[in-house]
Amino acid sequence: MSENIALIIRFRPVGGEDVSVMSGDFDGEPEAVAAIARAVDERRSLVLMRARYDREADVHGVVINLANVVSVRVSKTDSAEAGQYL
Repeated sequence: MSENIALIIRFRPVGGEDVSVMSGDFDGEPEAVAAIARAVDERRSLVLMRARYDREADVHGVVINLANVVSVRVSKTDSAEAGQYL
């Protein structure tokens, strides 16, 4: 990934299953939550340049349409008890 912290970002869409992405785009949880909140407020997609979907080995750019997302969880671990909610 990168020098940034690897974060698990879990998106819960309306009427769908959670989508989990590991991202190295942010310095920490607060920065990730702030960037996601800005994207939601501005009604735009979230662009991640250093992301891995579903624990893939390769790093990709990912564009996430936040229009139908009802909640987002950001954490350093993939645990039910960890992370901040948006």
